[in-house]
Amino acid sequence: LAASVAVAAVSASAAWITRGAMDARHWQAVLATASPERAAGGYAQRAAIAHAVYAPDMGRPVEVGVDNEKGLVTWLTKRMGAPVRAPSLSQAGYELMGGRLLPGGAGPVALFMYGAPDGQRLTLYVTREAAGDQTAFQFTQEGSVRVFYWVEGQFGYALSGAVSREELQRVSQEVYRQLQG
Repeated sequence: LAASVAVAAVSASAAWITRGAMDARHWQAVLATASPERAAGGYAQRAAIAHAVYAPDMGRPVEVGVDNEKGLVTWLTKRMGAPVRAPSLSQAGYELMGGRLLPGGAGPVALFMYGAPDGQRLTLYVTREAAGDQTAFQFTQEGSVRVFYWVEGQFGYALSGAVSREELQRVSQEVYRQLQG
């Protein structure tokens, strides 16, 4: 009996260690493709990583769902110390799913997630760390995640997704248009 317990314990430990090593290799690969040398902007890189982490999550992709959109925006505004808005992307083919608060390079970050009927997801990363930087649209790609990012007023924005560059640019322009009004 003791030998059986020992064999079971060793087998379980080996499986657990192997699982951990596989997870570690996955994240090393993700982070290797998102190296600072490849990212045009620090927050754009963090936006791509946040998208890669949360967009595939089918169980709980957002912290606060769209059913409490007002509460989500109020909470994120309070935490960010400035008014935050979640653009409506319905006309672009994406519906707000909800959002979450993340740590950023220089304080809290808001992350809004949008979904399309075909299951495709986009994330809008909103940070205060980029205020005063260049305002023009810029593009970067981290692995399969494409990112359009820009600065508007006191926020830096990064729209990320595993969609074509043209599609991401189209939706980014809609986000920008709404934030202007």
